[in-house]
Amino acid sequence: MKNLGSVHRIAAITVFVLIAIFFSATLLSELFAGQQTVVVVKQLIGDAVWILLLLMVVAGSTGTKLAPGVQSGQGPLGQKKQRMPIVAANGIIVLLPSALYLSHLAALGQFDRSFYWVQSIELTAGAVNLTLMGLNIRDARRFRRGGSV
Repeated sequence: MKNLGSVHRIAAITVFVLIAIFFSATLLSELFAGQQTVVVVKQLIGDAVWILLLLMVVAGSTGTKLAPGVQSGQGPLGQKKQRMPIVAANGIIVLLPSALYLSHLAALGQFDRSFYWVQSIELTAGAVNLTLMGLNIRDARRFRRGGSV
């Protein structure tokens, strides 16, 4: 169980850090760099999103195995369990397709209304996931200190 907990913790923190990097790189490249840098950032994110997806699966499956009897909404782990479907759906339905579409548009040099509309959706979804995952990290730490489900 201890190794499973370590795998979960490493995967979850890596997911959080990668989303924060993608979010920051997008903002910084748009605000302070030229179009070519935006193209590179979007292509790197489009390539790396598959690693992120794999790590999300690892974090989700290990989290489920670590707390099989936890009811959604009950205690810190239950609150984590309640938030995770939102994080997962947001990642699969919004963030993954957005990253791939934006990478495609950037490669074509198509920085039009569609690009910026999808990017604003992607940034909003990324901020939501960072917030929810930050709350999950807080709750995991709270659980480890208190030890109660």
